[in-house]
Amino acid sequence: MNLFVPIQLGWASLTLVGLLFCHSNIKAQTNPKPNIIFILIDDQGYYDLGCYGATEVKTPRIDQLSKEGTRFTDYYAPAPICSPSRAGFLTGCYPRRVGNEIWVHRADSNSGIHPDELTLAELFKANGYSTACIGKWHLGFKKPFLPRQQGFDSYFGLLHNLDPVEVIYFKDKGGVPLMRNDKVVKRPADPTELTKIYTDEALQFIEANQSKPFFLYLPHTMLHTPLGVTEKFKGSSQWGLYGDAIQELDYNVGRIYDSLKKHNLADNTIIIYASDNGRGPGRNPNQKLRGHKLTTFEAGIRVPAIAWGPGLGLQKGVESAEVIRGMDWFSTLATFAGIKVPEDRVIDGRDISPLLKGETKIVPSPEMKKSLNASVPLRRRWDPPGEWSPIIQRHEYNDAFFYHGSQGALAAVRWQNWKLYLNPSLTLYDLKKDPGERKPVRNRKILRKLRGMIVLFQEEMRRDARPGGDAYKGS
Repeated sequence: MNLFVPIQLGWASLTLVGLLFCHSNIKAQTNPKPNIIFILIDDQGYYDLGCYGATEVKTPRIDQLSKEGTRFTDYYAPAPICSPSRAGFLTGCYPRRVGNEIWVHRADSNSGIHPDELTLAELFKANGYSTACIGKWHLGFKKPFLPRQQGFDSYFGLLHNLDPVEVIYFKDKGGVPLMRNDKVVKRPADPTELTKIYTDEALQFIEANQSKPFFLYLPHTMLHTPLGVTEKFKGSSQWGLYGDAIQELDYNVGRIYDSLKKHNLADNTIIIYASDNGRGPGRNPNQKLRGHKLTTFEAGIRVPAIAWGPGLGLQKGVESAEVIRGMDWFSTLATFAGIKVPEDRVIDGRDISPLLKGETKIVPSPEMKKSLNASVPLRRRWDPPGEWSPIIQRHEYNDAFFYHGSQGALAAVRWQNWKLYLNPSLTLYDLKKDPGERKPVRNRKILRKLRGMIVLFQEEMRRDARPGGDAYKGS
């Protein structure tokens, strides 16, 4: 039975939704709302696609998205570990702002995204979209934190990881369950089949929702350990099981692409492909990034990301070195859907739609008002004391990326090509000249600017960070 049944909202409900979420000094869209597919890969490293330099695997379908879209060279996951990273994408906020910055939500966790937060799924659902989450959740397991309480009409996948520290909680229950909404489909889940069956479900969802806009969040369990592939892909790469799993993911990304073409939806769909955190360093002298998952070295948090949507005016065949953060998708995708981010939301993500459409080479300053949600970053606190106000411009601060470690502590800041580490002492790198972070540089002016940004950010979080789900006292 296909449980991906679109929710039918009456005209009265849609009108109310419009009043709540569309502050309409903005003209309503006359074109159909675009479909959004967000494919999130677990633990894929920066260099681990053909279009990013991998030679051990072949990824023609993902490379095709790159050729027909924008490939980002300086894209950052919100965190170097999965639960905080996913919270950052779905809320448009630094995980620290929404109380989800520390480690991951284990099977005995009482925490998750606070019910008062607005997720991207809730925003899209309130504006007439069908929404589905298919894949790994890992954002809380009590009822208030489950996908269908966070804006998704339907859910299929694993709420948990399959690594030993989580599997142990299900030892006496038959193993980690594969879920459809609130029901167990299979126990224990089999990692060898997950990429295929997630994609099967995604294709069913796409077919069932051809006549209305949809938001499909597809967070794959692969490439997290334990790795698994179907028989068809065993031994298919020159990189062991990890490479085989990449090639199976590539094949299934192609299935989604082909489905959009089959149903005449490709020209009205945006696909975002990204990883939730890094995996490991480069493997040859041309792959310079060092570090690994859990660290704030570049290879731990700088990851592949591709934006595709040529039928909707997204630029084609472009490589962008702009610093883009996982939180930026919230405002950006809302803009493509013609949805104004509600005025009461203070989030960290910028609207990068002008960059994606090729209208600008950089992310334009919010004051330029070049897009529907351009001004959203201006809701962030900005009251620098006299020491910093002449040194740091507001748009510079909003463009910076603040790295947090797997335990949630602020570790570094990047602005333009500069990266400043806090510990064990202030250390500055020029990532354009030294992406491997091996040669500290001296630049007193830049160091002072970035140190000021750190001071301002710490104060902003001290005053404005919101409680996480563990503070929620509901049932």
